[in-house]
Amino acid sequence: MINRVLIRLKIVQIVYAYYQNGGKNLDTAEKELFFSLSKAYDLYNYLLLLMVEITKQAERKQQAAKAKLLPTTEELYPNTKFVNNRFIAQLEVNQQLLQFSENQKKTWENESEFVKSLCEKIMATDTYKEYMAAETSSYEEDRELWRKLYKTVIFNNDDLDQVLEDQSLYWNDDKEIVDTFVLKTIKRFEEKNGAKQELLPEFKDDDDQDFARRLFRRTILNADYYRHLISENTKNWELDRVAFMDVVIMQIALAEILSFPNIPVSVSLNEYVEIAKLYSTPKSGSFINGTLDGIVNVLKKENKLTKN
Repeated sequence: MINRVLIRLKIVQIVYAYYQNGGKNLDTAEKELFFSLSKAYDLYNYLLLLMVEITKQAERKQQAAKAKLLPTTEELYPNTKFVNNRFIAQLEVNQQLLQFSENQKKTWENESEFVKSLCEKIMATDTYKEYMAAETSSYEEDRELWRKLYKTVIFNNDDLDQVLEDQSLYWNDDKEIVDTFVLKTIKRFEEKNGAKQELLPEFKDDDDQDFARRLFRRTILNADYYRHLISENTKNWELDRVAFMDVVIMQIALAEILSFPNIPVSVSLNEYVEIAKLYSTPKSGSFINGTLDGIVNVLKKENKLTKN
């Protein structure tokens, strides 16, 4: 699940914090990097559990209505299509998700008021109403309902962002990326796989773990060389006048460009320009792009840059 976009973001955060804390212990900072990445995977599982909890809340609401002193006919015999959603029933018994919940002791029980409000918001959507009114019923329709609901109600939800931020500072910048993996997971589910449906792994393969470790270590260990290159190509600026975050981003970008021959320069440049837009000043993107482009051209002329 953890892809290189997320790895780059985390490395920017950890390298920046490493220098802010005095750059004392590389091993400790590396452990912090991988812990931060593992928290992103926790968020992925936690958001999958949210869909299950919303469904349970809908069922609790129906049971409470039935228990009223004078329930209406509709309350006595509710439409159970949503609470019996087959995709959610499969997700609820998923072996990997149950193991996560047991190991991490993570549930939504302490966020009952938020879950109630989110459930109400879902029930007010046209997507929900059309699903409940449809005469047809299939696993595919059940799964598609949640893909739509997640995309329209959960994906960009300020209240949910606040709930998650209160629970973990590691999740501040993760949700937008993790959301895409939750949507991918919903799409991948197949009824025939039952409780053994595979969720996305924490890392796609060992290469991505190695990428994270090597990129982080090269960034720190070769810092003097990278900063020399930056200084040489920003002659109109004293390096200490350049925004420190810009220096960090360019330092990591150079570590990637020089250490990973299989990654095209254009890919690296685009990735770090986008990161600069998120983490630095409004002008940082164009400044970083121009500076790195100049450094790359110099390295090519000096035959110091090799790409496959």
